[in-house]
Amino acid sequence: MRPLAILTAFVGVLLSGAIFGFFYAWLCSAMWGLDSADPRVAIAAMQAMNGSVRNVVFAPAFFGTPAVLALAAVFALRVNRAAGLALGLAGVVYAGAALLVTLQVNVPMNEVLAVTPVPDDIDAAREIWAGYSPRWQEFNLIRTIASGITLALAVIGFGLLARPERRRAF
Repeated sequence: MRPLAILTAFVGVLLSGAIFGFFYAWLCSAMWGLDSADPRVAIAAMQAMNGSVRNVVFAPAFFGTPAVLALAAVFALRVNRAAGLALGLAGVVYAGAALLVTLQVNVPMNEVLAVTPVPDDIDAAREIWAGYSPRWQEFNLIRTIASGITLALAVIGFGLLARPERRRAF
């Protein structure tokens, strides 16, 4: 059971790291870059990026993270209770504060933006972008923090599982 627990915890760490990195990149580069661009360009670029993100490379990290962490927690609980609790909590934090926020806030905002025609008038585009970007970024901050906590908890769980077992002298 220990090797299976270690393997699933390791995959959980990898997926957690991937999704944290994804949200973090939006936080500290993509959105700041779009905010500094012509709002017509920002709208069109965001529409294109949101349209491309639904793919087989992104899906395992976005949807698989809580499932893998839950599975790792189940296996880990049989080996090391603290590791199992850390991995389980990691899955709950991600599902409740990153996945749910994305599905309830960011995705609906993206869907509205996707059907919004990019205006030729820069002032009209600026108004659309000003109504979208700050709110989207507020919720992206929440999911970035949540996925960072998820990664930290997954690393803790993995670390507790991977450390050498102590042998008793008696």
